Amino acid sequence: MSRIKVVFFDAAGTLFQVKGSVAEVYLAYAEPYGVRQTPELLEAVNAAFRRAFHDAPPPIFAVTEPADIKRCERLWWFDVVHNVFYRVGMFEGFDEYFESVFQAFAGPQHWVLCADTLGALKTLKEGGYELGIISNFDTRLFSVLRGLGIADLFDTVTIASLAKAVKPAPRIFHLALEQHVVDPAEALHVGDSFRDDVEGARKAGLTAVLIDRGQNSDRIAQDATPTIQTLDELPRMLATL
Repeated sequence: MSRIKVVFFDAAGTLFQVKGSVAEVYLAYAEPYGVRQTPELLEAVNAAFRRAFHDAPPPIFAVTEPADIKRCERLWWFDVVHNVFYRVGMFEGFDEYFESVFQAFAGPQHWVLCADTLGALKTLKEGGYELGIISNFDTRLFSVLRGLGIADLFDTVTIASLAKAVKPAPRIFHLALEQHVVDPAEALHVGDSFRDDVEGARKAGLTAVLIDRGQNSDRIAQDATPTIQTLDELPRMLATL
């Protein structure tokens, strides 16, 4: 049997993806406010989001009440999106616009499961593995998982704003391990980010697997990280560990 008892997953980009692109969704919601979508604006919004995420502080908040955490998450995202449109062009009614697009991402309508997700998760559950999520997503993740029909397949969900730690910090991985009462050597983490998922998991002592569906730009080619192209490969890989 594999020494691995728990398999953790990243969420967005690993288990599910945005339908289309983030920029397309945000600009579609901006059209009623007079923003016309063009190829140039799509490119500018994508670039502005990358810059805004780079500049933003970690989504860690000095509050503990659920309502306060959700309020802080919303303010964090407001600053990010405001930063984006400050760069590409602000418009009247931004506050109302932000509320609508923020809530839109709290449900399944703008997310789609990766084609290999459901089958792989069910195979692992049938194989006796405990499953968890370790994600820098906010509390909207819980409603997204329910809407996509996979919430019940996970034993635990650990997110940054509740853990008060973000990947790649070891703390968020250790908190997830504690919920399963296992040692790092007994857990594996799968994700699409070399920095957040691979390096983060390794520093915390977990086995790390990179999923590369051909969209990874941050993978270090010479690194010997176990890599899969689809989640369907994971059960066979686990049997070799």
